[in-house]
Amino acid sequence: MIRNVTLKDAHQITAIYNYYILNSIITFEETSIDAVEMSHRITSVITEFPWLVYEIDGQIIGYAYASKWKGRCAYKYSVESTVYLKNGAQAKGVGTQLYTELIKRLKHLKIHSVIGGIALPNQASIRLHEKLGFKKAAHFKEVGYKFEKWIDVTYWELLIPVA
Repeated sequence: MIRNVTLKDAHQITAIYNYYILNSIITFEETSIDAVEMSHRITSVITEFPWLVYEIDGQIIGYAYASKWKGRCAYKYSVESTVYLKNGAQAKGVGTQLYTELIKRLKHLKIHSVIGGIALPNQASIRLHEKLGFKKAAHFKEVGYKFEKWIDVTYWELLIPVA
């Protein structure tokens, strides 16, 4: 079931995210965070944009949210999108369901441009973005450095027609 996040979800979301901090290049953070920090992050997002969780039998399997793309006011119709799935929950349609619902809610907020950043390699995330209609907009070479290697990042954009 997809629902809005609550601060009670911070512990489970933190566990999902910390896995990627410690074991992957998907996030450029290098030090795990605690639930208090995650609560602050949730609070800073939900005042303006959706943060969704996918829950089964009380367990959060994944989450997706949108945040400001840039701080200048002319960017007010653009957001950055993020989706994370619990390790082992990939390739089961959860990411597609979360992202589809997130985009639907962003459309109601009159958001026009949704931008997703993908650290490479990450074929699963590329396939997800392509499946939902995102188009590759940029490729930055060696902009991240983690686990003693340089990492490229691509940005993918979905334009939502304005009604």
